[in-house]
Amino acid sequence: MTGSPVLRLVVKRLLMAIPIMLGVTVLTFWVLSLIPGNAAQQLLGPEATPEDIALLEQQLGLDKPGVVRYLEWLQGAVTGDLGQSIVSRQPVSEILSQRLPVTGEIVLLAFVVSLVLAIPVALLAAHKPDGVMDRISMVVSTLGLSVANYVLALLLVLVFAVTLGWLPAIGFVPLEDGLWPNLRSMILPSAAIGLPLFCFYTRFLRGDLVDQMQQEEYVTTARAKGVGSWSVLIKHAFRNSSFGLITIVGLNLGALIGGTVIIEQIFALPGIGQMLLQAINTRDFVVVQAAVVIFALVAVLANLIVDLLYAVLDPRIRYGSS
Repeated sequence: MTGSPVLRLVVKRLLMAIPIMLGVTVLTFWVLSLIPGNAAQQLLGPEATPEDIALLEQQLGLDKPGVVRYLEWLQGAVTGDLGQSIVSRQPVSEILSQRLPVTGEIVLLAFVVSLVLAIPVALLAAHKPDGVMDRISMVVSTLGLSVANYVLALLLVLVFAVTLGWLPAIGFVPLEDGLWPNLRSMILPSAAIGLPLFCFYTRFLRGDLVDQMQQEEYVTTARAKGVGSWSVLIKHAFRNSSFGLITIVGLNLGALIGGTVIIEQIFALPGIGQMLLQAINTRDFVVVQAAVVIFALVAVLANLIVDLLYAVLDPRIRYGSS
């Protein structure tokens, strides 16, 4: 098992993740230190005296040098203890356990729906380039990529919540309160993130499929053997284009999670994104560090999964072999 190329790949990527995660936390802490003010000043307000601020800083441990505070946090994080929120004094692990499911559901719905819709639409568009379906997909993709997700979120609220009254504008309903009420509260925020993704995936995959069908010799060979156009498109061109799609999906996953920061604020969803904004406003560096670690960890794992999928889709790929 130790000689398995896949296992060596996993170990190598996990070892590479250590300096990446360390660098991310150092950079985050440094950027936070450049922002004027600290948690003590934010908690006491603008009318607080310097003596009151100094006393609260001492109680919260903010009077220590920045390097010392970072090393103390890092020592706890290595052992799995992400510390306590400076503002609420609540364990960060408890905050994450409450917030992660909300963000996870938004990301999962947006990702799955956008990918499930993008693949068949791209196949239909690539089957007849410059046809009706191709032109429609290009127009929709261009429009979707031209609108920022926060603008799209406001438009969706205006149409489906305010005008039609079909869906709630804000708020989150836990899954324990019912599947449909939960989905109703997540449709608009997931659509605001997922629609631009759908447009991007569709346009990318359609372009790559058309290139495969028009330029690759294996397509000409398959057609010469009498293979139907749909079979060539799905069994041959799509298989090769899937490598590029997987790469794009893996690279976009970090941006997908980052997009939840604004969307959760717009729809008043109690997720990681909203938590991050609140922590930045209150200078709660412990909570900010935890959120950034989660984002960075997801990005690292996404790239690892992409590499593993390469080996699954093409057995000729052997990572780590000499």
